[in-house]
Amino acid sequence: MSAAEARADALNARIAERLRRAADLLEAQGDNPFRVRAYRRAAETVAGLDRSIESVWREGGAEALEALPGIGPSLARAIVEMITTGRWAQLERLEGAVAPEDLFATVPGIGTELARRIHEHLHIDTLEDPELAAHDGRLLAVPGVGPRRAAQIRASLAEILTRARPWRRGPPAEEPEVAVLLDVDEEYRKRAAAEDLPKIAPRRFNTSGEAWLPVLHTRRGPWFCTALFSNTARAHELGRIGDWVVIYFDKDDGVSGQRTIVTEQRGPLAGLRVVRGRERDCLRYYREREAGGGGTAAPASAGSG
Repeated sequence: MSAAEARADALNARIAERLRRAADLLEAQGDNPFRVRAYRRAAETVAGLDRSIESVWREGGAEALEALPGIGPSLARAIVEMITTGRWAQLERLEGAVAPEDLFATVPGIGTELARRIHEHLHIDTLEDPELAAHDGRLLAVPGVGPRRAAQIRASLAEILTRARPWRRGPPAEEPEVAVLLDVDEEYRKRAAAEDLPKIAPRRFNTSGEAWLPVLHTRRGPWFCTALFSNTARAHELGRIGDWVVIYFDKDDGVSGQRTIVTEQRGPLAGLRVVRGRERDCLRYYREREAGGGGTAAPASAGSG
């Protein structure tokens, strides 16, 4: 076997193992059995290839990956992420290892303190999120970020993402309605309070290795959703672990994203659960509920773990 063939076999084996690991975690955390089987089937496909999965992608793009048995758009994106970055954010999330502040701090122009403020004010976790925030103006709302720094950060992120993730697409063209996100949030917090969810042992802020972080995998129509309390430095600092809920969502066609749900502290939505970045939609949702006789119930409580 040549050195190139050995590297190809090693890469295929590494990606297949990560897919199997994700399937095992999803199964242990109570996710949809069909989704678990899809991950395992994809792992078998990658492990059984007689050529490098990377060469398949480089020669034919994401479409070539999607043409392989058991690999749809979402799994194709995951595979390309592993090829180009050596990481897989979804697996890290399932293992409780996501550290958004540390990730942002790697970008030129964003130091440790600014990374913390970006996460605190915008409730975002991936590199694509601050790039979008720089384009749509939200980044300017973060203390310490003016037009010049925002432009610098936008340029740095564009360079990083173009180099490291040539496969990436633009922001999701769609996402679940706020009613769906708030429903998932309500189910998660109620079941977490009732000790009715599997728990994972996050790697961050957990020196004892205790499995304390509840995780919910659920489906709403075409959307697969995963809900977790926000295990971030700011959430710990403010004692808001049991209040901030991060919901990750995706569909079989590759559309994916995330939102953070919090209890609003001020304004017309004070005391209500709000989807960060979609406050106007939430205000309209609650007003329509109230007009329809549904009321605007106070947020359910949940322990801080």
